[in-house]
Amino acid sequence: MDDTRRMRPLLGTFVEVSARGTDTAVAIERAFEAIAEAQALWSFQDERSELSRLNGAPGTRVRLQAGTLRLLRIAKAFMLLSHHAFDCTVGGLLVGKGALPDHGGPAPLPRGCAQDLELGDTWARLRRPVRLTLDGVAKGYAVDLAIRALRCHGASAGWVNAGGDLRVFGDVTLPVQRRELDGQLTSLGGLRDAALASSRASHSWHRDDPFQACIVAPEGLTPETGIWSVLARSAWRADALTKVASATAPAQRQALVQRLGGCLVTPPSLDMPA
Repeated sequence: MDDTRRMRPLLGTFVEVSARGTDTAVAIERAFEAIAEAQALWSFQDERSELSRLNGAPGTRVRLQAGTLRLLRIAKAFMLLSHHAFDCTVGGLLVGKGALPDHGGPAPLPRGCAQDLELGDTWARLRRPVRLTLDGVAKGYAVDLAIRALRCHGASAGWVNAGGDLRVFGDVTLPVQRRELDGQLTSLGGLRDAALASSRASHSWHRDDPFQACIVAPEGLTPETGIWSVLARSAWRADALTKVASATAPAQRQALVQRLGGCLVTPPSLDMPA
């Protein structure tokens, strides 16, 4: 059975979707639709997104879709479990750096804490004027939604790659390479029935660097320069754990990533387990 592969610009990158099955065209279209919906709901850059509506109304209960609330619960829980090595409340700080746009509204705090986000059954409220950014987890979560769409529409195997957030399922092994700090490509082996994410971090953020992530460490710490790759069962978890890896002290890094459900990938090569 042949594989069908398509690419579209989404999530600030080029998203590739591959599927194997009897009606791959429909499955792939539904996968792209899932990613496009995720972008419309959770983009910090889009002032019309649900995330921007929440950021623009601190102190107010904002009604949100179930998927948005689910992602916010994941982000809040991961903040607490990682001791804020993963932090979705740093939007104000990133706006100040010029890494994210300012859509107006109350002057934001540079960063907050998990307790600033209050979640109800159908609503969320920011207790203080923080600005949430889901960039550290939303792209991976969108990849997971796309994989679910492929499966629900008959694909027996396939993969989704959103600019380095990658997940594979079914009877397929995908060769993976990682771009290092010097621009060279390193083979990481074959990915099968798992997800992999990579983030590039440095001590300072440069607007003209197309590959660099603007990662913010907890107070008193500095993200370590490097390429951080994490293997996990879900793409959202791998995505979030690359930020945890960068923002955690070396002595605790590997243990914390493992405790939170990931595996830190160390070149030059790795045969990734199923």
